[in-house]
Formats: sequence, structure tokens, C-alpha cells
Amino acid sequence: MNCDLPGSTVPKSGTQVADLPPVPTLRALTVPRASVQDNGLLDLLVRDDALVWGRQGEGLVGFGEVARATATGNGRFADLRRWWSAVAAGADVDDRVGLPGSGPVAFSAIAFSATSSHASRLIVPRVVVGRTGNTGWLTLVTADPDAELSAAAVEEQLARLLEDPSPERDLGPGADRLVPGQVSERQYEESVRAGVRAIAAGDLTKLVLARDAVAELGSDIAVSQVLRELALRYADCWTYSVDGLIGTTPEMLVKVTGDTARARVLAGTLDRATAPTGDEGYAARMLSGSEKQRHEHRLAIDSLTAELGPLVTGMTAPEEPFVLQLPNVWHLASDVEAQLRVHDDGTSPSALDLAEALHPTAAVCGTPTEAADELILRLEGMDRGPYAGPVGWVDAAGNGEFGIALRGGVIESPTRVRLYAGCGIVAASDPAAELAESWAKMRPMREALNL
Repeated sequence: MNCDLPGSTVPKSGTQVADLPPVPTLRALTVPRASVQDNGLLDLLVRDDALVWGRQGEGLVGFGEVARATATGNGRFADLRRWWSAVAAGADVDDRVGLPGSGPVAFSAIAFSATSSHASRLIVPRVVVGRTGNTGWLTLVTADPDAELSAAAVEEQLARLLEDPSPERDLGPGADRLVPGQVSERQYEESVRAGVRAIAAGDLTKLVLARDAVAELGSDIAVSQVLRELALRYADCWTYSVDGLIGTTPEMLVKVTGDTARARVLAGTLDRATAPTGDEGYAARMLSGSEKQRHEHRLAIDSLTAELGPLVTGMTAPEEPFVLQLPNVWHLASDVEAQLRVHDDGTSPSALDLAEALHPTAAVCGTPTEAADELILRLEGMDRGPYAGPVGWVDAAGNGEFGIALRGGVIESPTRVRLYAGCGIVAASDPAAELAESWAKMRPMREALNL
């Protein structure tokens, strides 16, 4: 598979792409590495500056940085994709593993809205540790033509990094507090009411409205400690950390492996904190048996399959969703799989291509998308930044994984973290219930920060 778009021209290494930085000439070596640790990649979450994408001990952890590109506006996906295509095309790669995620990779966090002042980014780490199943690997990337590339060199660099862990944080009682963000509770309920009125007027059928809150800490955040807490408590979610954006998302926007794409769609939420004890059928009854919840979920599935349709030759989408059980909430969930269309020039869509095609989904924006997006800008009262945008990684062959940046926050300073949560609004939505749901969705980060 090739990550270039059909008919696109890949700039030569060393040239300039739009307003992006010059394309570096990279060298990379990937070697197998024993991967038998009980906790998998969790054992590597010891540095606050690590780039992380992982679930159940598998995934990628990156250290250091050899190159980065940022972009804003409507062209942010295209600009980053062109830059990465040029980097990948010009790299000298010795990949002795040959799996998705081996060789050079770029971690990415992309702003939700084209109007956002937050810069979308791709970051190429110097050292990457990967693990899938019982297979592990190490990658060393450099822009230095004279640097040593050997298994011993990459092991030595990793050892030095792990010998310098970030300090832990005392999670006992202290001066930490959670304060209102740009959107107060009252303002959020008012925006939900306005959204319900717009739906009743026929302007749209679903709208996702978000709010924020700010964690003010009495001492510096320990990012690696927070990530370990999230990964252990929410093992079925994808834990991520990209340049100050941290969290653990239950929703996979798209995973591309060769010519196969997969997605996990969530819509329909039930707070576990309010559930009666001893009622084993409560979640299924309240979610699968709820017309409101099933309607919201069907809108999300229809949105995904409509966007994927022109890019695939076949798709499997279940008729009935399943109930995903997480420590804080239950969700209605569906897993979708599709075979990507191969173009005449032999290319097929990359993970970045599909992330652009699918974003924003109905699960984080609404239906129809354009009307919902415009109403969010009018009603929400804040810049989402990277919240609810694609977060993940892409490799040189176009394989990759992009989740939706949910259940997380943005580190604004060593002692300040902005948390975000959003809820799907439909005709039957109640403002007080949606506010309560937003608090439930902030619970993973609040718990990890001991708030």
C-alpha cells in the first residue's frame, strides 16, 4: 500500500511543502525485540515526554523527536499528508520486522475544527518501541547521515532514556481543584436547550455539544503516572499522549492495515454510577431497549458507512450494536470492517486519508455534519482544540490507527490541565441529564488526576 493520493506529486527530500518545514532526509532501522513483559508497553510509560498509543499492553511508545510539521485550517489534513508522504518517500529504511507500525512512524493530533487556533501536528520520534501480540520491535530514526544505525545503538539509546524517568507525583490530599472552564454548567444546559430547539425545528437530527473544566494542580502533573492509571483502569480503551494531549479513548475512528480498514463506533451512553446494584440486565435494557439511544447510535453508524462508501469495495456493519462496559459508563458500540478500494495506480487510502474522510463523525459532531458543525460554533462557546479530533499514528506505508480524542484533556501548563467532554443531543435530550453525562465522561481523567 502507498500512502500517496492518486495522481499526487511527492516532493523530493529536502524541498519545501506549502508552509511546512523542509522535508528531512531520514534514516531508520527497525529490529526485533523480545516482548514478554507482563505489562507490555505499560512498563515503558516512565517519561512524561513520551508519545503514546496503546491498548492492553500493545501499541507504540515513542521517545525524542527528529522532525515535526504543523498545519491549521481547512488544508490541515492535506498539508500534513503531503509532508509525511515526502518524508516517507525520501527515507532510507532498513525494516527487519515488516509489520504495521515498524519503520519510521509519525504520531499525530489533529484539531477538531478548521477554525481552531490549535495547530494540528505530526511528530516523528527518534526511538520507537512497538508491540503486537508476542512480537516486539525497536526503531531508531535519525537525520544525521553519519549516525550509527545498529541493534546495539538503538538498545543503548532506549536504555539511556529509561534510566532517566520523570518524577512521580504525590496523589494524597493537597491543593488540587477542579474549576469551571470556558463553558459553565448553566451555559452548557442552555446550549443543550438551544440544540433541542434546533432539532425540533428540523434544522438537524443530532448535535454533539461539549464543555470543559480546568484541573488546577498544587504540583506539576506527572504525565506518565496519569497514563499508567488510565491504561490500567480502562484496559479496553486506547491510551494516548501526543504533545500535551492525553487521555484514553473508547472510540476508534479508523485502523488501516494494508487494504483493510476497521472502526469502532460509539453512541449511546449510560452512567454506571447511577445504576442500581444487582440488576444485571440494566445496561442492556436502558441502552438497547431505548429508542433514543438506538436512534443516536444508528445516526453514527449511518454517518460512518456513508463516508466510507466511495473508498471501499465491501463493508461489514452489524445490524445490532453491543453494550461496551467501561469502568465509568456503558456505551452502545459497533465494530465496522471494510476492504479499501485499490486505484488504477496501485494506491489505496492511507490512515491519514481515511481520518480526513471520516472526521468529524456523527458521534462527535452531529447529523447532517455541515449543519451540526455550524451550530457547534454558534452554541458551544469554546475552541475544542484537539478534543474530539483524530489522534494516533501513521507509518511510512500508510498503515495506522486514529482514535477520536475523547476522555482526555490538554496540558496547558505543568499545573493546569483542561478537561473536555461532549454529549449527543437528540430531540428527547434533557439538559440536566446531558450535564450529568458530561461529568461521567470526565471521570477517567478526574480519577487519574486524583480529583
